[in-house]
Amino acid sequence: MSTSAVSTSAVNTSSVTVIGLGPMGQAMAGAYLDAGYRVTVWNRTASRADALVARGAVRAATVGEALVANEVVVLSLTDYAAMYSILEPAASALEGRVLVNLSSDTPEKAREGAAWAAKHGARHLTGGVQTPPSGIGSTEFDTFYSGPRDLFEEFKGVLKVITGTDYRGEDPGLAALYYQLQMDLFWTALTAWLHMLALANANGISASEISPFASGTLGGMGRFIDFYTPRIEAGRHSGDVERISMAVASLEHVVHTTRDSGVDATLPAALLETFRRGAAEGYEEESLTRLIEVFGRGAAAK
Repeated sequence: MSTSAVSTSAVNTSSVTVIGLGPMGQAMAGAYLDAGYRVTVWNRTASRADALVARGAVRAATVGEALVANEVVVLSLTDYAAMYSILEPAASALEGRVLVNLSSDTPEKAREGAAWAAKHGARHLTGGVQTPPSGIGSTEFDTFYSGPRDLFEEFKGVLKVITGTDYRGEDPGLAALYYQLQMDLFWTALTAWLHMLALANANGISASEISPFASGTLGGMGRFIDFYTPRIEAGRHSGDVERISMAVASLEHVVHTTRDSGVDATLPAALLETFRRGAAEGYEEESLTRLIEVFGRGAAAK
């Protein structure tokens, strides 16, 4: 399709530009096409747009063309540094655009990005997508958003094409913060499962044999979270259910089993060190939830 189709007359909420066509960006552009939107796309490697163009998307020849094509511009980039690298040369085309920045980065980088956009006459919504590409286009999953509430409300329908929406507040950094909080838990839990598989494999137990037990353990974590949350908020860390001393003994057994099996024990050993740090700070007979305070004081408190 000719890029001559890219025009400033296309500015409305039934059309959208997607910049960044990795797996996530391609899924988003595809969802908009499926919803009947006119979609303009741009990517540094132009060939990544081929399949989308075959479905009806317009391939912009330049970033500037991609920006002026539509009022709403969805950014699906590696980080905010990539945004500056790509958009700075075409900053004059940012006037009047709505940047829906779904790139991952820190809360502070999101705040700086929103200020940068405003300086160039654009409005900015930060987003944190809570699904892999396979979930894009489904309301089963949500995306965190933050930034001006009126802007979010105005374009909520456009955003819902991607996923459900979860507005977190006016601070542009909040969506990024909520996203990174989720990633903190996700990557830690997933890595623990992989370590479990390595340990199982070293002892002749296959992934298919042990994974159902892993699913049961992880599935039950919600009950622990629900039980501990009100106690944490009330400042109650009594060791009536479990204690840090118990956790130290348990992790010592995990570390010894890991080393005896010839498996790298770095991960459980780091966790054991954290438990021991809590005990050394006087919380040995208190709940593991006291580690919130230990973590909060930072590594320099060792």
